[in-house]
Amino acid sequence: MTFKIEFIEGVLRVGFGTPAQNDQIVRDAKVRLDEMISTGEMSGGRLVKVNGPASLPVMMVITHAVMHIFGAVSMFDPKLGKYVVAISHDPGFAVGDLVD
Repeated sequence: MTFKIEFIEGVLRVGFGTPAQNDQIVRDAKVRLDEMISTGEMSGGRLVKVNGPASLPVMMVITHAVMHIFGAVSMFDPKLGKYVVAISHDPGFAVGDLVD
C-alpha cells in the first residue's frame, strides 16, 4: 500500500506507505477512499479533520472525495496545534476557523 488512510472518531488519518510516485499514490488513495465511502466506514457529517502527511496531488484527491460527504473539511496545522477549516458548505464553519 503506497498510502494509508483511516477514519477514526471524525479524524481522517493519512500517511505514506511503501515508496511510490504520485501517479500511483493518488490512484491508491482514490481506491481506498471510494472503499471507505461505499462500505460506510466513512459516512460523512458536518466536519472532517484530516491529519498526517500528504503530497499536494494526494491531498486534492482526499479533499475531492470528502467534500461530497462532509459539510466542512479541515487540516491539522502543527504550528497552531489546531485544525484549520479550508473548505466549508456548512454555515457553522467558516474558512479559516480553527478547530480543536
